[in-house]
Amino acid sequence: MAPVHFMIPIAPRFTENVTMAEKHPCRVLILCTGNSARSVIGEFLLRTAGEGRFEVFSAGVSPTGKVSPLALWVLRDRYGIDAAAARSQSTDEYRDERFDVVITVCDHARETCPVWPNQPITAHWGSPDPAAVEGDEGHRKQAFVQVASQIAARVDLLCALPDEKILAPVVREIGEQHRNLA
Repeated sequence: MAPVHFMIPIAPRFTENVTMAEKHPCRVLILCTGNSARSVIGEFLLRTAGEGRFEVFSAGVSPTGKVSPLALWVLRDRYGIDAAAARSQSTDEYRDERFDVVITVCDHARETCPVWPNQPITAHWGSPDPAAVEGDEGHRKQAFVQVASQIAARVDLLCALPDEKILAPVVREIGEQHRNLA
């Protein structure tokens, strides 16, 4: 099954400013608290949709040590992505790594995000925590589908940008523009 993309028109303001990231691949770190759901979903969606333009990683400020089975399910079922190799890991594993872009996908990670060397572009693409949803399996699956759809829309916007337009204000605006999709 081919990945599903939710193409959303890019606003004219995305063509303004001077570039900060011009080389391939653009190294992206996606952060969450537990690195069990949202950040893993973001990592695999961007890695797939970016088709080699992005080298993508995910981590947690307090990793759970395991990836949510529903995160793996939504990636496989809705996007045709096999993420069985995903693992929940700590930001400590990337302490000495250089990134071009660091994206937080939960408020706690945003507040506790470590400072990264070389001043990467930082942005917050907050989404509700689907792993915190209670109820029957159908209800929980729907929460994962909604959050994955929100993240996929943001990923599509980022992937639609030419390299010279991957700028801090643009990457931040993607998170602001689509915060109420889920």
